[in-house]
Amino acid sequence: MMKFFKIIPLLLFLLFGCTPGTRGTEKQQKLVIFPSPPDTARIQYLTSFSSSKDIVGEQSIFSKYVMGEETPKNIQKPYGITVRNKRIYICDSMLPGLEIIDLEKNTFDYFTPDGLGELKKPINCFVTANGDIFVADAERRQIVAFSALGNFTFVLGDGKSGKPTDVTVFDEKIWVCDLQLHKIIVFDKNTREELYSFPEAHKKEAAYLFMPTNVTIADGIVYVTDTGSSSVKKYQLDGTYLGEVGGRGNRIGSFVRPKGLAVDHNGNLYVVDAAFENVQIFNQDNQALMYFGGTYKGPGYMWLPAAVAIDYEHVDYFKKYVHHFFDLQYLIFVSNQYGPDKVSVYGFVSPKSGLSAK
Repeated sequence: MMKFFKIIPLLLFLLFGCTPGTRGTEKQQKLVIFPSPPDTARIQYLTSFSSSKDIVGEQSIFSKYVMGEETPKNIQKPYGITVRNKRIYICDSMLPGLEIIDLEKNTFDYFTPDGLGELKKPINCFVTANGDIFVADAERRQIVAFSALGNFTFVLGDGKSGKPTDVTVFDEKIWVCDLQLHKIIVFDKNTREELYSFPEAHKKEAAYLFMPTNVTIADGIVYVTDTGSSSVKKYQLDGTYLGEVGGRGNRIGSFVRPKGLAVDHNGNLYVVDAAFENVQIFNQDNQALMYFGGTYKGPGYMWLPAAVAIDYEHVDYFKKYVHHFFDLQYLIFVSNQYGPDKVSVYGFVSPKSGLSAK
């Protein structure tokens, strides 16, 4: 009987002694903030993840003994990121498919549908409030749609003409960014009929899209990354041209290879530049405010970044990473196609009253 009671604590230790945890909880990481002192910090690097181990933690000794050692699921070459309904959706062109991280359940799963929904080269995706998933697949040359349960529902495009690289859903319409057709194509979400496209412009006109790669809509403005002109172009919902942000150059406020973009609740525009390997922030007057990131030299920096996503709904899941000098306002996710930190998470922060962030 005594042997039995001695074995029980050992089993409990093996079972729970190496319980999965979230990355960064065991050791304190170096504080990385932008801009650096003496300027007031606005962005703090919080954490990053590159595989299932960073989400579910290390496998316990007991689990390895009973179930065998599990092979971690890795993020391979991420591009687009969408954060919705307590989940992070990552388009991975090398998978090919999506990684889906459930923040509430602490799970990491591959989404690699087959049959009519098979993905070839997913670049960007959009998830609606009810969980429907729209994927821009550059190799299929189609937008591939799925229900919230992951079931294939329909495609947009004939698979022969055009090359969709991004998609968003707004005002009961599906907005598709097409690199090869040099347009934004707008479809009715319910009938899936094409409604109109824009811009109707010549190459010599400012409104023309040379190489549109990303699209987002905020406050009635359609923002389109035109990698071909190294700028972000703005349009009204009907396609009327409003102007551009940035332009080709090597100083802050200009771009070399702009890609992903996002807009915060204050109307500030965030733009990834794969060449500068940073994210620049612009106000509503198209003025550059600051940048964060830079060529990789450790966590918090970037390695061929591709996409940026802003999220206000899941702040509580990341508060534990915030330095005690700061209050966390919202989250910024950035994908890196290379390097050890495939998805980095930053926080837009404000200094607490009476504290210095030096």
